[in-house]
Amino acid sequence: MSIEDRAKAVGKNIEGKAQEALGNVTGDPEDKAEGKAKQAESQVRHGIEDAKDKVKKAID
Repeated sequence: MSIEDRAKAVGKNIEGKAQEALGNVTGDPEDKAEGKAKQAESQVRHGIEDAKDKVKKAID
């Protein structure tokens, strides 16, 4: 997995957690939902990169 892609996914996860926390503090359900969506996107990105790694290992 490229370090750049991993860093982007981690950044998206942190951004999502911060936005969700902001939604909790302000009581804004839209911020909470968007934060959770960003965290889910981060998990998908990690999964894709893990799959790429497994394919690359199998080929090598």
